[in-house]
Amino acid sequence: MKNLTQVAGGAGDFQLVRHLTLTGSQFEIGRALTEEARRLGWSPTPAAPEVNRARRIWFERHWPQHNARMDGAAAALGLDPDQDELALDGLDVVPAGSGCSALWVPPQASTDGHGRVGRNYDFFRLTTSEVMGSAPEPGELPMASRPYVITTIPDEGLSSTVITMSDLDGCMDAINSAGLAVMLLIADFESAEPPEHVSPQVGVGSVQLPRFLVDTCENADQAKQALLLAKQYDHGTPLHYLVADAHGQAFVWERGLDGREHIIEFGDGPLCVTNHLLHRNPDPMNLPGDTEASFGTYERLRTLYERSKGVTLSPQDLRDSLRAVRPAEDPAVPFRTLWSTVFDTADRTLSTRFYLGDGRYSEELVFPAAAR
Repeated sequence: MKNLTQVAGGAGDFQLVRHLTLTGSQFEIGRALTEEARRLGWSPTPAAPEVNRARRIWFERHWPQHNARMDGAAAALGLDPDQDELALDGLDVVPAGSGCSALWVPPQASTDGHGRVGRNYDFFRLTTSEVMGSAPEPGELPMASRPYVITTIPDEGLSSTVITMSDLDGCMDAINSAGLAVMLLIADFESAEPPEHVSPQVGVGSVQLPRFLVDTCENADQAKQALLLAKQYDHGTPLHYLVADAHGQAFVWERGLDGREHIIEFGDGPLCVTNHLLHRNPDPMNLPGDTEASFGTYERLRTLYERSKGVTLSPQDLRDSLRAVRPAEDPAVPFRTLWSTVFDTADRTLSTRFYLGDGRYSEELVFPAAAR
C-alpha cells in the first residue's frame, strides 16, 4: 500500500515536503519507490556490467532488503532483475559544501530519561547546476526544495522513517522501530570537493548507509559490526555518521584520509558532531581555529559541547542548542538549516521543522518509525 501526503510548505515557500508511507513486502515497497521516482523524472543509471553483477551479489548477501527492493524496481521498469547494464537504485551524491551539526544526549543526561539526538541539516539553496558551477536550467528547482519523509513498514523486519533530500532509496536522517537512529554529516568540510566521476560501485554508497543500518540493525553494537563488515564508497565526498540506540549507546563512524575506519565514543556523556574528523581532533576543549574554508565547524562543536557538558538537558534545551549553531540568515551566506530534527530513541520518533524561507519554519512535525 502506498500513501502520499503533503505535510509542509506550499506555494511561495522554499520547501514543499511530502510524506510517503509504504507497506507490504520489500519487493512491493521497491516497486512503489521506483514508481514515485519515475514520476519525478528518475531513470536508471548505466553501470559497468561486471560491477553491476557484483553489486547484486553483495546486496543479496549483506543487504537482502535492498536487493528485494531492486527486484521490485525491475518490475516497475519492465526489466529483467538480473540484467547487468543498468543500476536499479539511486544516485548517491552529496555535493561538497553542506554543513551539519548534531548532538547526542544520552538518557542519563536527559530530564525525562529519553536518549535523544538533535541535528541541523545545513545545505545550499541552489540548484544542482549552480552547485556544480554552471547556470541553472530553465525551471530548475533548488536541489533541496522537495524533500521526502518516507515511512516503510515491511511485512517482515524493521520499520523505519527517514528524511531524504533527493534519493528515495537513501536518506540523510533515519530511525527504525527498534530505536536505532542514524544521521550523516560532511566529515571534512575543509577538504571536501564535488565528485569528478559518479557511477554505482559495489557496496553501500554514502547516502545509502543510514538506510542500510536501519534496515539491518537494532542497536549500536550491531551497527558497529555491520559497518566494519560492509564495503563502502563515497565518490570522494567523505561523510561521517552519528549512530545512537534506545539503550543509551552512541558512536560516530568515520574513515580517515588513509581509509582506516574509526569508531568514536565519548562514554556516557553527550556526543557532539559537526564537519571535521573527530579522530584527528578528539578533544572538544582543544580545537583549531576556524578558517574561511571550515564553515565554522570548530566553533559550532565548541558551542554544542559547552551547552551540554555536565548538565541535564530537556528536549527544549536540545532544540535551543541546535538553534544556537544555525547558519546566519544572511544573503551573503548560501546555506540555511533546511531542517532541524530531534530523534527520540525511546519513543522511536523523529520530530522535524522544515525551512520555508528566512525567518519561517514549519510547525514541528512528529513521525513515528512505524504505524501506531
